[in-house]
Amino acid sequence: MITYDQLKAKPKQLLAATGLKVEEFERILPVFKEKLAGLHPPELTKRGTPRQRRAGAGPKEKLHTDEDKLLFILIYQKTYPIQEMLGLQFGISQPQANYWIHLLLPILKQTLAKMGLTPERDGEAMADSSLVAEAEPDFLIDGTERRRQRPKDAQKQREHYSGKKKTHTDKNLLLSSSHTKKVLYLSPTVAGKTHDKRVADDHPISYPRCSTLGKDTGFQGYEPQGVITFQPKKSLKDKS
Repeated sequence: MITYDQLKAKPKQLLAATGLKVEEFERILPVFKEKLAGLHPPELTKRGTPRQRRAGAGPKEKLHTDEDKLLFILIYQKTYPIQEMLGLQFGISQPQANYWIHLLLPILKQTLAKMGLTPERDGEAMADSSLVAEAEPDFLIDGTERRRQRPKDAQKQREHYSGKKKTHTDKNLLLSSSHTKKVLYLSPTVAGKTHDKRVADDHPISYPRCSTLGKDTGFQGYEPQGVITFQPKKSLKDKS
């Protein structure tokens, strides 16, 4: 069973599993605990009914610490395993994994929103985002695809089939800062077959003045007004 106590002593494994360094995990944890504590008042059960016995009585949860709960939902978000495999990692059943995902995911979203770490979802408001103001306006844009269940409708199957990934996917555009490495903008979700430039054209993004934008070949012809665009080149080390 994976626990936070184990992984915090192995920073590389924690980073691979959650996408966070130990200090970043510890910065999120207090706010996560606060949001989690407000979910169920001590005098009520998780179902919202008055307690018949003191809190902590009865069967013990496998995710018994707030650290392990945060680790659980971060691993789910980072690696997106099937619930059966996620349950095996934490010593719980698939129905229990499903329960914890639905309970903890909104808590994680509330935590990141309170800390001002959620990306902008409105492209027109991106230039005024507080995350953008943290560093110089040097950005990178790219499309990202994630697997999805194969649609039953034949038309939707064609729309979501990605030749690049050889499976059915959903797609989003991500805009990140070259300096802070934070994701600043997350586009609406579209079918995986949709071309990157088309997504960018259909969902316009406003950029601060004197911005630079790194883009790959999927964005050829995408030239936002007042933005200097360029195509980053891979180093010889990366190619080898």
